[in-house]
Amino acid sequence: MTLTKSQGQIQNEFDTQQKALGRRKFLRNTGAALTAGALVSMMACDKDDNNDNVGVNFGTGDFAILNFAYALEQLEAAFYTQVIATPYTGMSASETSLLTDIRDHEIAHREFFKAALGTNAIQALEVDFSTVDFNIRDSVLKTAKAFEDLGVSAYNGAGRYLASVDYLLLAGKIVSVEARHAAYIRDLLSNGSFADGSVIDANGLEMSRKPRAVLSIAAPYIKTQLNASSLPA
Repeated sequence: MTLTKSQGQIQNEFDTQQKALGRRKFLRNTGAALTAGALVSMMACDKDDNNDNVGVNFGTGDFAILNFAYALEQLEAAFYTQVIATPYTGMSASETSLLTDIRDHEIAHREFFKAALGTNAIQALEVDFSTVDFNIRDSVLKTAKAFEDLGVSAYNGAGRYLASVDYLLLAGKIVSVEARHAAYIRDLLSNGSFADGSVIDANGLEMSRKPRAVLSIAAPYIKTQLNASSLPA
């Protein structure tokens, strides 16, 4: 199957976005690499597995994995956009600056996938953040932590299914930026917790999750019904 744009064009656009997007403090050095971040939901999981016509379908092959990533970026972009639009009580200037950087990363990533996929892109997803109190710091940051940690595990788990080595290279960039986001959010909550045992195993390796497992965990945050039947179980 041929993508709307060539792999070379996609890489060139990706590199252009990296150079164009400004960064503040340590996030300035991450570039506009695709982030993982976080997360999509699957409604009625069993139903989707048994009926390929139910819900938004991700497509097949590399299309499916790229759309999976696009869905993750949509959710993260929506979350951080809300965080900055309605700052929690006591948000410091430093926190505002760095969370704004993360928001800008996610918006750039979302738009990158949308352009790269062209007519093969899934629709804009409707999110559900009703369980998040955006006025309370802990509610926001704990949700951000969950999104970022799950995002890293999502890309670690999905990369193995990419047929294109170019896309695998981009997945590596995604994971590195997502990990930077995760480390920052974790340190905001508890200084020094950026690499604790809940995300890194005894061998010093980050955990990974396959796409459907990610979707199941993320289910509360997306209203749009998704069909994961074409994604690896």
